[in-house]
Amino acid sequence: MLKNLRRWWRDAPATTLFTLTAVVVWLITAVQSRSITANLSDSALADRWLLWGPLVSADGFDWLRALGSVFLHVDLGHLAINSFLLALIGREIERYTGTPLFVMVFLTGGIGASATVLWMDYLTPTAGASGAIFALMVLLVGVSLRQGRDLRAPLILIAVNVAYTFLAASVSVWGHLGGLLTGVLMVGFVISSRSGVCWFGVSAVLAAACFAVVAV
Repeated sequence: MLKNLRRWWRDAPATTLFTLTAVVVWLITAVQSRSITANLSDSALADRWLLWGPLVSADGFDWLRALGSVFLHVDLGHLAINSFLLALIGREIERYTGTPLFVMVFLTGGIGASATVLWMDYLTPTAGASGAIFALMVLLVGVSLRQGRDLRAPLILIAVNVAYTFLAASVSVWGHLGGLLTGVLMVGFVISSRSGVCWFGVSAVLAAACFAVVAV
């Protein structure tokens, strides 16, 4: 297992770090709440990071809720699904973009999803990396197109997850759609052959997402 972890770290250090961060955060909330099925119910960390409109407004602009909520998960199943998808998709994107740009892309997807939730679903508490992962799904389509690879697998992945979004209970529809939209806004820049355009474009999307959170 350590050998595989070292290989993942070598190939995609940011993806590995983000995945491990989500696991560690879940462990902290589970210990604090003394529950693996209701780990957000009595956790000081969850209380500080959970994305919920009224608390964001009460705290002024609270970056920890807009970004920290990306690493919170409501139960072990939620963590397992998102960790698997992040490890699978994130590795592909990070190997294409390089680690520094991937870090910005992932955080932009997460903040963009948080901003969408705050604007469209203000009163619903939200947590999870799903929004950022939806942004990565869109980028996977763009990267596959750029590399001349078969688009069926990434398109089916998006279709299945969008269908799940509308069919499953207790899913943040606006978080998923917000991540999807953020990915659409970034994809042209990410696959650009010009590094300056790529960085400028993703930075502009990140700035817009941050402004959207501030303006709530």
